[in-house]
Amino acid sequence: MHELSITQSVVDAIVERMDGATVKSVRLEIGKLSGIVADSVQFCFEVLCAGTSLEGARLEIVEPPGRAACRDCRAEFGVDDLILLCPCGSANVEVLAGRQLRIKSVEVV
Repeated sequence: MHELSITQSVVDAIVERMDGATVKSVRLEIGKLSGIVADSVQFCFEVLCAGTSLEGARLEIVEPPGRAACRDCRAEFGVDDLILLCPCGSANVEVLAGRQLRIKSVEVV
């Protein structure tokens, strides 16, 4: 479960930057192609925040879809899973968006 270590890194980064301020909410952006299971991050977040300035903070996760471009037909298309196939049938694609993991915002009390 790599979501545990990823979530720990997110919590550590926020605690370090907020310098003891009580955090009310956190908004994360986890791309659909990142390979990160948002529900697992949600569970881990609640557990890992115990005893920190994030304890009781609300976590909002936004999951933007993936975008890819075909190197053969040059079409751009949406992708929601890790099977990267262009509608033309080609697997020769470049991922343009959807692999991101970002802390979008942190709200403090």
